[in-house]
Amino acid sequence: MTNPSTRRTVLAAGAAALLVGCSEYGDENDGGDTVEPASPDASGSPTGGEAPAGEELTKTGDIPVGGGKIFKDEKVVVTQAEQGDFKAFSAVCTHQGCTVANVSDGTINCTCHGSKFRVADGSVADGPAQKPLPEKQITVTGDSISVA
Repeated sequence: MTNPSTRRTVLAAGAAALLVGCSEYGDENDGGDTVEPASPDASGSPTGGEAPAGEELTKTGDIPVGGGKIFKDEKVVVTQAEQGDFKAFSAVCTHQGCTVANVSDGTINCTCHGSKFRVADGSVADGPAQKPLPEKQITVTGDSISVA
């Protein structure tokens, strides 16, 4: 007869290994310059998580027309589909939660499984994702883009 304690240990170890493997999947940048590192806070320490409301995220000149820029640590992608039309979306793919990797040819691209989202509205351009990227509220003041 199998010892229940040993079976639980094996199952727990297997689950932990699976989580570690999945947490690293899709974190690689494909070599593009679209992933922005965390900005340092006033103490000089990098900030993580979502950008605090009202804090400047980027400058308008840093967002190309027809493209965008990913801020991985803040989990946001800012796009400019047309001149002066700035939008922001979650940088977390709606398919399986990977962080999107780059913005090119009018789409926000997740390299984990190939999903693509339109820069204009975050809608799905190509699956397997079936849901659009959630829109994030931003404020554009002068040449500054901040999370609202």
